[in-house]
Amino acid sequence: MTSHTKYHHKNKIALGAHAIAAALVFSSPQVYAESNVENCDKDSGVKCETKKINQSDEAIELIRVHGSKTSVYLHPASGDMRRVAALVDTPQIITVLTQDQILEAGKTDLKDILSAQAGITLGTGENGNAFGDRYIIRGHEARSDVFVDGLRDPGMSTRESFATERVEITKGPSSTFAGRGSSGGAVNSITKKASVNYNFGRVDAGLGSDEYKRVTLDYNLPLSENSAIRLNALVSDEDKPDREDISNERNGVQLSGVYLPTQALSITADGYYLDAEDVPDLGSYYDSDARAPVEDIPVYAQASDFLTSKVKTFTLRTEYEVNDNIVLYNATRFGETKNGYITTGASGTTRAASDLQAPGEKTIGLSTHQGYQDVSYASTQFNLFWNTKVFDLENNFVFGLEYSDESVKNGVYDINYNNATNCITSGRRGDSEGYCIVDGTGNQVSDIAQLMGRTYTRGDNDAVLDIETVSVYLIDTVHLTDQLDVSYGARLDNFDYSNDATSRGTSALYAYSDTMYNGNLGLIYDFSEDLNVYANYSTATNINGGETDLGANCGYGGVCGNATQVPDSEPERVENIELGTKLMLLDDNFLFSASIFQITKNDVMESVGDDDYATLGTLNTGENKVRGIEIGFVGNLTDELSVQFSATSMDSEVVDSINEDSIGLALSNFAEKSVYLQLRYEINESFVVGGDYAYQSEMYAGQPDTAAGYDSVNNQYSVVVPSYQVVNLFANYYATNDLSFRLNIGNAFDEKYWTAAYRSGSFMYLGSATSTKLTATYEF
Repeated sequence: MTSHTKYHHKNKIALGAHAIAAALVFSSPQVYAESNVENCDKDSGVKCETKKINQSDEAIELIRVHGSKTSVYLHPASGDMRRVAALVDTPQIITVLTQDQILEAGKTDLKDILSAQAGITLGTGENGNAFGDRYIIRGHEARSDVFVDGLRDPGMSTRESFATERVEITKGPSSTFAGRGSSGGAVNSITKKASVNYNFGRVDAGLGSDEYKRVTLDYNLPLSENSAIRLNALVSDEDKPDREDISNERNGVQLSGVYLPTQALSITADGYYLDAEDVPDLGSYYDSDARAPVEDIPVYAQASDFLTSKVKTFTLRTEYEVNDNIVLYNATRFGETKNGYITTGASGTTRAASDLQAPGEKTIGLSTHQGYQDVSYASTQFNLFWNTKVFDLENNFVFGLEYSDESVKNGVYDINYNNATNCITSGRRGDSEGYCIVDGTGNQVSDIAQLMGRTYTRGDNDAVLDIETVSVYLIDTVHLTDQLDVSYGARLDNFDYSNDATSRGTSALYAYSDTMYNGNLGLIYDFSEDLNVYANYSTATNINGGETDLGANCGYGGVCGNATQVPDSEPERVENIELGTKLMLLDDNFLFSASIFQITKNDVMESVGDDDYATLGTLNTGENKVRGIEIGFVGNLTDELSVQFSATSMDSEVVDSINEDSIGLALSNFAEKSVYLQLRYEINESFVVGGDYAYQSEMYAGQPDTAAGYDSVNNQYSVVVPSYQVVNLFANYYATNDLSFRLNIGNAFDEKYWTAAYRSGSFMYLGSATSTKLTATYEF
């Protein structure tokens, strides 16, 4: 194998003193430069002063961290220890977003970080579901495929980056690692952890337009040679640009501790808390006559609108180095998330003939969308890493056992409207009294925020779900020759599913058990130390009712079929074939990758109805395909210029469906082309300028994993989300080694754009308008 082999986990995952040395190597800004261990920042962009402390058989460096002018956009390895090869030697596209990159882009919520990336789009939830963020990777749902340090983060919640070291996006099915789901990929956030190896503090304080205020603290303190703590804290508040009274408030803390009782044993624990309090905005709506979103719409949120997420987790990690070739690892997490929302939608409608003000006139009516979700979960993952030779071939084995229990309670609020209605509109269910934000003459009514006079109380649960899963897996990388590696894996997931759901006043218990089998096989051939090609085959599996926020709503990932049909349903099966190449250039400071892929999803569950089910005997009637290419590069082009670039060109098609009219159509919420580019240029030791550019082609609204809504009469897609281009700018000024300033200008050219649409077009999420933020950073 090439020189990159040194990054296999037989060298990476050693514990105690060995782990310290490895950590210094892998977090170096000069990636793959093992001698440059003083650049050790764990992605935060730091330079280090070192002094040596004598240990039994080797010197360990205790590092005092302070300010730096070096930015790290390229990280060489995954934070998931089971991925034993460096990224350049991994037969799959994995995009790693470092802390430096995230900070300089000026993004804080995971939704904003991910949505800018090529190949990822956003969707809306059913009925304005606003629990959290709905990600779509390579055309497939990923809202339940979010992980933190390799453990699933279940439920829908607001996710913040203040305690995040890196964000990793795996492209393509990866159920060998992820378990259920991951049809198009998965997201894994790597958190900040305490270390005995460095001592630093950092405070970031920002002010900006739209009442922006944000303060974060990152403080790592070694307590002794074998113990340390790290504190991360957040206080943040801001309004949405150009949408007065739409706001986000965040308060969070993470406390991490590490204890190294011996050189072979490491124990790490952390507690995480986030309280997110938002006033949400469903944006504008789609004008079907103009075939475009309505651009100018006033803020219509009601005074009672809210979106809350309260997250609490505790994680314990233990690593034990049995010898140079065997390492044991366990991660155990207990978590609780409480989410709730009541939000207002605004959509175009027509006043009914019985309306007293302006019968037959167009108007804008308000609607209420709401719900709550309480999630509690426990998960534990055991891994045994074993480097050995089999038939004289070097193998990097990973044996895994995982257990998880996820309990979810979904429900709605009981709503009262205390103010009189002001219009009568016509709709599918006839005429109804409602609330309109324009009067009979087309003028905006006064005091829109108080129009409904809405009050609420929490109602009973309408879906109580539990998924208990036991998983076993084997992963191996075999070094066949100096030029050829093969990586493979197999996973078995056995689960018990129970969902006591009420739909339209009827309750039913959906309960079943099943076993899923998934795997992957990849070949990597090195033409030289710097260039390889790879081929990869991988699978994924989705279970009936696997999306925990939907109860018995089949169309958005809830349970399909009735209580007697569900146990007989087959899981959805996903296959991926991918060919690619990776090239490491410029003294291992610049990584280029390219791939061509095809994802086929078979046995897609659809709402077939009782009559068709009696004939077909199955719910698994759909099939779709996504084909595409992806190109990316990341790293330092010169000592002054850093870059991260990715671009995708994809095509989607519904191949089979119970609805014959859907066959041949594109998937919903699918952008055929997307581009992301982030540049950073160091003018001199004190000044840095840069920015990022995101492009997304148009896409069409609809339900997940189905054809986009289509108007067969006019031969056109029903709801179009227009293409957009957004440019953000930043500049850094390093006043001293300890004090620096960063200016971020978001949406510098004030592009009006929309990121997602509900299937009917009744609401479309607005992108953020221009904003300005100035952040001062003090390091000590």
